[in-house]
Amino acid sequence: MTRPRPAAGGGRVLGVAPERLGRWLDGVVARHGALGTTAGDDGALHLTCADGTSVTLRAPFGWTPAPPLLTSFTAAARQPRRAAVLLVRRGRWAAGVFAGGDLVVSKVDTRLVQGRSAAGGWSQQRFARRRANQADAVVTAAADTAARVLLPHAGDVAALFTGGDRGMVDDVLADPRLRPLAALRREPALEVGEPTKAVLLATPGQFRAVQVHVVEPADRPA
Repeated sequence: MTRPRPAAGGGRVLGVAPERLGRWLDGVVARHGALGTTAGDDGALHLTCADGTSVTLRAPFGWTPAPPLLTSFTAAARQPRRAAVLLVRRGRWAAGVFAGGDLVVSKVDTRLVQGRSAAGGWSQQRFARRRANQADAVVTAAADTAARVLLPHAGDVAALFTGGDRGMVDDVLADPRLRPLAALRREPALEVGEPTKAVLLATPGQFRAVQVHVVEPADRPA
């Protein structure tokens, strides 16, 4: 489960692992009463509790409503999908393909990008140019990695999830070779630190999660 955070317009949003969704919903019923279900036009499943609490569920890879709604939604959320992940930050990047929560292929790499300089004048300008060139080299190297590791799977994955420095990720995906991957990019961006192997391995906890928006009566304007 991802940490709850405030939602725009009220309530809170969080992510729930598909395997834990049934138990989590049991807890909702215990706290808020019986559930009514409605399929939204936007692909979401809307739940209304006896006490007026509303819960909106979104499956990580979409859902086609079918009766009974909650059962078909849970089945769709649990269905294993293949997904690509690309993480880029200054000086480090990671790319991987997952089958469900299992990592199939990956590459993690680094390249030096110098930190900021406290010097001023001409020296600072030279340093800034050198740093920009190093950042450009990271983007090029990360694009090469994505082309080698992710591109061969572009026809098999349901989505591309990205994280890290958004500007650098955008620059990587601007590489013409990666257009098939860029077309699969899915929001929201993953919340990650430095793109290490451990961080890459943890990303299914985010991209496989059912997105949940809970609004309790007290969250609504009077």
